[in-house]
Order: sequence, then C-alpha cells, then structure tokens
Amino acid sequence: MDTIIQFFSSNLQMVYILLFTIILGFEIISKVPTVLHTPLMSGANAISGIVTIGAVILVRQAAPDDYFTLGLGFLGVILGMINVVGGFAVTDRMLEMFKKKKK
Repeated sequence: MDTIIQFFSSNLQMVYILLFTIILGFEIISKVPTVLHTPLMSGANAISGIVTIGAVILVRQAAPDDYFTLGLGFLGVILGMINVVGGFAVTDRMLEMFKKKKK
C-alpha cells in the first residue's frame, strides 16, 4: 500500500492528466453522431495498437517483483487488444455491407 501511495504522490500531475483525458475523451465521444462511429473506428484501432505496444514495453521493462507495473501493463494489453479486435470486427461488418451480393 505504501508503494501505491508513494507512486501517486510522486506522479500526481500525471494522474490528474490521465483523469482529465478520460473525462474529456468520454465527453467528446458522447457528442459524436452514431453515423460517424464506424469510420472513426480505424483511428481508434491505431491508437489501441499503440497502447498495446506501450503496455508490452511496460511489462518487458518491469522488475519481476513490481506487481503494480506488471498488472497495469497486463491490463493495458488486454483492454487494448479487446478494442483492436472489436474494431476490426465492426469494420469488417461495415465493409461487408458495401459488397455486392452473389445471386
């Protein structure tokens, strides 16, 4: 518990920026019309890919006994990959709508 408190106290500005970006992102996404959600998915896939690579690098550089960093990296990999796979599934489904149907 002391490690977590020390981490937050030494990185307080980063925690504030993270919370601000989460709230800002939620507000921006909630204002986007549903017609634009699918075309924006490709951008989200690119960002999620970057998050996944960053999480893999975080896990590789973490010390074996640093469970907080390992857990955070693992969570980043899982959430990033869920978003990437879901984005590709939605994009594939959207592209199927534009193909001509065989008779």
